[in-house]
Formats: sequence, C-alpha cells, structure tokens
Amino acid sequence: MATAENAKLQYEAGQTSTAMSALTDGGDQTTFESSATLWSGRSGYAPVVRPNGVLTGFGVTVHTDNDKVSIAAGTLNLAGVVTSVSAGTLTTSRGVSSDTHMITSLTINSSGALAAVAGTDSTAFSETRGAAGGPPYIPVGSVEIGQVRTTSVTAAALVAAEVFTVVGTHRERADYPLFTTNYGPTIVDGVETVPGGSVTFLAALPEIHTGDLPKKVYASFASPIFSDVALASDFVPPETSHSVSSTQVYGTTLGSTSSSLGQGSFTAYLQDGVSDALVTLKNATLWFKFYPDRYATPYLLAQGKLGISRTFPAGDTLQAACTISASAASVEVI
Repeated sequence: MATAENAKLQYEAGQTSTAMSALTDGGDQTTFESSATLWSGRSGYAPVVRPNGVLTGFGVTVHTDNDKVSIAAGTLNLAGVVTSVSAGTLTTSRGVSSDTHMITSLTINSSGALAAVAGTDSTAFSETRGAAGGPPYIPVGSVEIGQVRTTSVTAAALVAAEVFTVVGTHRERADYPLFTTNYGPTIVDGVETVPGGSVTFLAALPEIHTGDLPKKVYASFASPIFSDVALASDFVPPETSHSVSSTQVYGTTLGSTSSSLGQGSFTAYLQDGVSDALVTLKNATLWFKFYPDRYATPYLLAQGKLGISRTFPAGDTLQAACTISASAASVEVI
C-alpha cells in the first residue's frame, strides 16, 4: 500500500517580479501568455493587465472645416501605460473619380499622437480590413478610436452620420472584450487546456492591425518562489465534492446533484510559532505544491488564502492547523 511517508509540501515563500511587458498571442487571438507558468495572487504582487485601448473620452464630432473631425481629450492604455492625450483635430481622406467610397481610421499612434489612416477607395464599402472600400489596417501599437466613411469625392464639411465609433467594430476599448486572469493552468484529464500566467478574452480580438494581428496586451506580474514546509503532515487538497438530494413524488423520486468546493488543510510544526516564515504569511493568498513522493515528479497544485490556528502545548511540539481557502480545486500536474 502506498503511503505519503516521503511526501513534500511547498508554499509560495517569495516572488520574482516582472515589469509591464507584452504578452504573446497563443495563436487564437483569445489567450495571451506570459513567460511565467504561474502568477502570484499575493497582495502587492498580483498581476496588472493592460490591453491596448480607450479608457475614457475621445468623443468624435464633425468640424466646421472640410473633411475634419474634432477629437476630445481622453485616456487609453498604450504599451502598458495609462496615457493621456489632449484634444485635437484630424483630417480625413476622400475617394478619387468614380471610386467614391472611402474609410479613414482615426487612431492614437504608438507615440500617443492623433493620426488618421486612409483606406483604399472603391465604388462601394467593404467590411474587410485592407480591402478596397474597407477600413485600413492600422499600425501595430496604434489604437483605433473611430472611423469616418464618405461617399463623395468632393471636399465638404462632414456630417454626424459619416462618423462611426461602435466599440469592437470601429473603436478599440481596453475593457472590451472582457477577460479572465489565469493565475495557474487549467488541466483536464491530465492535459493542459489553458496555460497559467495568461489572460483569456471572452471573444477573439479583431485582427485589424498590420499583418492581420490583434491589438497588443500587456501585463506586469510576479511568479512564485517555492520553499519547503520543513515539518508538515496530513495534507488535504482543496477539492470538489458532490452530493445528491431527492424529493419523493407520487410513483417516483426526483433526484438532483450539487457540487461544493472544500477547504484544503495541513498541519505545520513550528519553531517558535511567531517568527516562522510560514506564520508571517498568514492570511495571504499563496500557491502550494504537494508531492506525494518527493523523489517523483507528479504533484498537486493549489492556490488559496492561508489560514493558521496555532497551539502552544507545554509538553509537545508547537504546531499550526493550516487551511487553504481556494477559489478553485487543486489540479494534478503529471
């Protein structure tokens, strides 16, 4: 019978911080990955994610001059920095001769300046990026704040109906689409389906930048540094349990199931119960690794808030009953 005699329990004892940097598209324009496999959730070290896009302002209105729009001041995420841009004007383009239809993208470029990007004119509009009559690709690192669509080659003051600022179609916002932060991996049947240290958007980001690329996504984060809990026993991982309830009706029984997430726990044996490294991290959200066999590679991985209940017996070893209050069940890493 197997035992946990040679088990090992590790906890997040420190962190290695990484400054704001670009995440890498996983290939589906939905999940963007960092160089770390785990992100710390400890207060002061939790990730800060900043997708490029508008935060506030940048209202677009027509100008009295021909082919001009007024852009209100605003703020945006730009290369991982919250950037303020002053109000200004942009001049839009029109088609030539029989190619009457033209789309001009209104953008903030990578330097934080207002910039107009002209599309290719045609006899009709297209919704295909880079196509004749369609919106142009905008440079990588720029943020689109709107579009102007004209159907005449004659210079004239623009009208409101020619200005478009629909989020997700004509405007890139930092908070659209929404995303989830993946502090650790999602593992299903032993296979990693979502990498840790990443973000996953609820919908694929539009490939509207030069090279059929989505907007840039940036994050600062810290990866955990693990240390052994020198003396530990009785580890219980946070796991999902299931229960059944039933209601008896005439002639049969109606059944239903429910699931609940249980608290993890372990016992730690302490030096003085006050200055122990583990004790100083009580109430912090930490990562834990449990190896059933310290000489083998498989382990359980869990993240949760560390709770400690200490006892100081007169004739026995000082110890702490520790709990791991997790928001998700532990995963098996093989």
